[in-house]
Amino acid sequence: MLSGGGDGLFVTDYFTRTPRKLSPFRSFASIELFHFHIPEDTIIAVWNLITFKEQGGTFGDQCPDRSITVYFRSGAPSVINPLHTHFPSDTAVPGSFALTLTWTLPNRTTGVFNITSPLPGDWFLAAHLPKDEGKISVKGLYEECQYLFQPQLIVQRLVNIAVLYPGYVTEQSMAPHNRSCLYKVFVPSYTSRVLVEVLRCRGAEGCPLWLRVRAKAPPLHNSTALDCREHAPCQLSLDLPFWQHWYYVLVERHPGALGIVSFQVTVQLTDCSRPSLARPPFLPSSASMNMPHSFGSAGGMVLGDSPPPTSPNSTKRLLPVSSTMPATERCWPIRPTLRNELDTFSVHFYIFFGPNVSVPPDRPAVFVINLLPVLDSGGVLNLELRLNVSSLCGENVTVFGCLNHEVPLTSGDNTSVTCETESLAGFLLSVNSTASLSRLRIPYPQTGSWYLSLRSLCATEHGFEPCTNVTAEVYLRAYLSPCINDCGIYGQCKLLRTNNYLYAACECKAGWNGWGCTDNAEAFSYGFQLLSTLLLCLSNVMFVPPVAIAFYHACDQPGIVVFCIMDYDVLQFCDFLGSLMSVWVTVIAMARLQPVVKQVLYLLGAMLLSMALQMDRHGLWNLLGPSLFALGIMAIAWTARSIRRRHCYPPTWKRWVFYLCPGALIAMAAVLLYAFVETEENYFYIHSIWHLLIAGSVGFLLPPRAKPSGRLGPLPRRKGCGYQLCVNEQEELGLVDPAVASINSICTS
Repeated sequence: MLSGGGDGLFVTDYFTRTPRKLSPFRSFASIELFHFHIPEDTIIAVWNLITFKEQGGTFGDQCPDRSITVYFRSGAPSVINPLHTHFPSDTAVPGSFALTLTWTLPNRTTGVFNITSPLPGDWFLAAHLPKDEGKISVKGLYEECQYLFQPQLIVQRLVNIAVLYPGYVTEQSMAPHNRSCLYKVFVPSYTSRVLVEVLRCRGAEGCPLWLRVRAKAPPLHNSTALDCREHAPCQLSLDLPFWQHWYYVLVERHPGALGIVSFQVTVQLTDCSRPSLARPPFLPSSASMNMPHSFGSAGGMVLGDSPPPTSPNSTKRLLPVSSTMPATERCWPIRPTLRNELDTFSVHFYIFFGPNVSVPPDRPAVFVINLLPVLDSGGVLNLELRLNVSSLCGENVTVFGCLNHEVPLTSGDNTSVTCETESLAGFLLSVNSTASLSRLRIPYPQTGSWYLSLRSLCATEHGFEPCTNVTAEVYLRAYLSPCINDCGIYGQCKLLRTNNYLYAACECKAGWNGWGCTDNAEAFSYGFQLLSTLLLCLSNVMFVPPVAIAFYHACDQPGIVVFCIMDYDVLQFCDFLGSLMSVWVTVIAMARLQPVVKQVLYLLGAMLLSMALQMDRHGLWNLLGPSLFALGIMAIAWTARSIRRRHCYPPTWKRWVFYLCPGALIAMAAVLLYAFVETEENYFYIHSIWHLLIAGSVGFLLPPRAKPSGRLGPLPRRKGCGYQLCVNEQEELGLVDPAVASINSICTS
């Protein structure tokens, strides 16, 4: 959608994502991640954050209000730590912005998050619910409250921004109704300095202008700025600019300044490979400047074929380039790295003629690591420096490494040991004869080019000074990994996906927490892990004969006390089937049915329970359904027997008082503990008690064994045709082999 503004033409774009169910935070694996792309020249981005509740397919008006935390980060997913756990050592934690949403309506709420002049490219939103109390709920017992989150993005970008070309002067006349003029200039690689000048400024009150410059996005109120009324000439210099990016120049009128203001704007770029010269004053091709393809389409012409385009109320002319422009930096050769992909987020970066690197005393050694857009931001960037102490020749040498994003830090001050400037922040590593190993881990790194600058300095009484005739040798290792140290022995590295974006995160167990499962503040001791495993296994021994399947709980335990005799899924299926079949067989046996009917029901129950467990192993009705059906059969059989005998069945009060009632109470207590009391913290105890109670109730509920009579009475004799048919009574009772049984001869009546 196009819209006209006072300072230009705007385009409005709209993006949305499908709603997703949020989960309580346990680890990064439990968050919901959303990926957006903000185009270049965006003036404002507005996120509309919609949250609503559902319960049983309807609005969840009765669901409790739970706050929702949303994180925003440009370039890579946020590295969040809502539980304030400890990160592994040598881990750099990039910052992000967090927002908490509260409820304004019973079942729906909306939040708005605005960003003025956001950085272009990939943006990631992460959302989650607060950590719950760890209650284990039985699926199907009640309708679960679901909290769904849907972000929507509206961006407004400015089109046809005037492009400044190095070495050319742009003449501009600002009308009284205009507040500002916006330009942009592309900064190619190997540029050490950007100089922006406002020339021949004429207005009613001198030069009532502000000059603001910012990389990648239009300037903000806190961007690098200069008041042209107080500085003549009005020059703004930026050292160590980001390579391969647009720089935006905003010329803004002072508040209250009236009338027409005319001025000229020019940009000079210093090539660090030739520090005594600026960029050539001719217009180079887009290929030689390494510009993006979209650059050549400005004004609808191809660069190098015709003069630069002009914007409204402006003209361009060539400015002679001074060869005496002071150079602030000098760039050194940058050694590339070879990318070797082994697996997802498993990439090694090899150095040509490496991995041992020689760091001379007079200049830094610079390397570049290229991370692919989007693909490499979901892992961990690892860097390792190891100093060869034998190469120091007895000197007190320290090798400093600066890792910076999108531009190498080649400081002119050889004694500087910082990796930061006013506009540039980096990561510092150092190795010496005392600490010869240094590591750096960056979770979810921003993609693009990372530059590592290695310098050797000698420690003296006056601080660090350049070394003389000592070339230090270091071992350099750089690689991408899915997780930090593969999450250790108390965690599992999981590969996650949101739409087409892949990322990895640790899921910790046995009470361990943290980004790499290294925080042991709430960790279970070895004794506790062993006790929990023994409780669940030994209590399962009550289920005889499927005692071997009791080792299922030895396979599902967290930590290192784990024993699996076969595949976990097979063990879990057998455990569930054995538990449900024990209930089914017990209740059918209590019904005292005919043997044929009883055997059919046993077989039918095994088939139906196997099918139900295959569909949903944790459903509530997988337990209640067969139990209620078996209880119904038992109730019908007992009722029919009571009507036929005209007496309550079972007939004795002792059977009710000492067996049936206690067994039913024990079984009911077990079900209540399983459904309402069990949590993640008491799982080992409560689930073990559930085993003991539900298995112990069987001893009360099973009917007593039938007692055969000691003496056999005579069978009624059948008569026919005046004769008495004599039948062997032992054969009738099944007490002898029919093959040797005989039938008496016909007897007289």
